[in-house]
Amino acid sequence: MFRHTPVLAEQVIQFLNPRPGGFFIDATVGAGGHSRAILELTAPDGKLLAIDQDESALTQAGRQLVVFGPRVVFVHANFREVAQVAAAHGFSGCDGVLADIGISSMMVDDPSRGFSFMREGPLDMRMDRTRRLTAAEVLNTFSEKDIAGILFHYGEERRSRAIARSIVRARPLQSTADLARAIDRVTGPSRYGRIHPATRTFQALRIFVNDELKNLEIFLDSSMSVVGTGGRIVVITFHSLEDRIVKQKFRAPAVAGLVLTRKVVAANESELQRNPRSRSAKLRAWERS
Repeated sequence: MFRHTPVLAEQVIQFLNPRPGGFFIDATVGAGGHSRAILELTAPDGKLLAIDQDESALTQAGRQLVVFGPRVVFVHANFREVAQVAAAHGFSGCDGVLADIGISSMMVDDPSRGFSFMREGPLDMRMDRTRRLTAAEVLNTFSEKDIAGILFHYGEERRSRAIARSIVRARPLQSTADLARAIDRVTGPSRYGRIHPATRTFQALRIFVNDELKNLEIFLDSSMSVVGTGGRIVVITFHSLEDRIVKQKFRAPAVAGLVLTRKVVAANESELQRNPRSRSAKLRAWERS
C-alpha cells in the first residue's frame, strides 16, 4: 500500500488554523495527508473541498479519506480553477485554502508518468493526462532555440544551449533514458554530493508542459478572492521560481491582507530526518483582512 508523509504538516496546521465547523479547500490534495489533518480538526461538521488535476491522485485520496464521508468533496480540476470550483460547491468565502505545489511521490515513482530520470519510461510529464502537450512533443518538435529557452527559464540551467543542441542531435527521443543520455553527453556523469546533472532539465520540462508558473499566479489571485475575511492561504513550494511568485503575490496582493510569514518557513531537523523530501519545501502564509 502507498505510504504518504505530507511535508510541513505541523506548520500547515499552525498557519491554516482549522477549527470545528470550518470550510477549507485543499487545492492540490495529492494522497490526502494534509486533508486528513484538516478534516480531523474541523470535526464534527467542517467540510473540505479536495481538488487535484491528477485523477489517480484523487482516487488515492478518496481511499484515504473515505472515513470522512460527505464532509469531503472531490473535484478533478487544476488548482488555477479554485474560484470556479469553490463557487460551484458552496465554498466561496471559506476559512482557508492550502496548495502543496510539489510533484507527488506517486507521480515520481510511477515510470509510466515520465517524471524521473531514475526510472525509464515514456517522455510524458503531464500531471493531468487529459492535456495534449507531452515532453516528447516538446523535445522532438520544438526548435533548438526554444528548448534552450525552456531549460534556462524554467530550470535555471546554465548549459541550456549545449543540452538543447545534444537533444536535437539525439532525435527522436522516446524515453526518459534517451533524454538522460543526451544530457550526460554534455554534463558527464553525476558526482557524489552534487545535484544530478539531469535534475534541472527534467524540472524545466515538467514546469513547461504543465504551465506550472502561470497556473500558480492565477491560483494565488483567485484564492485571495475565495477566502472570507480572516481566511488564510498556505502555499508550499519546492524551488525558487515558485517561491518568488508566492512571496511577491503575498506582499503586493490584489486583495487587502496580512503576510503571516515574515520569513519563509522550512522543515526542522527532526522532519528532515523523517522525511528527506521536505528538504527543499518552503511555506508561506497570508491572511485576508
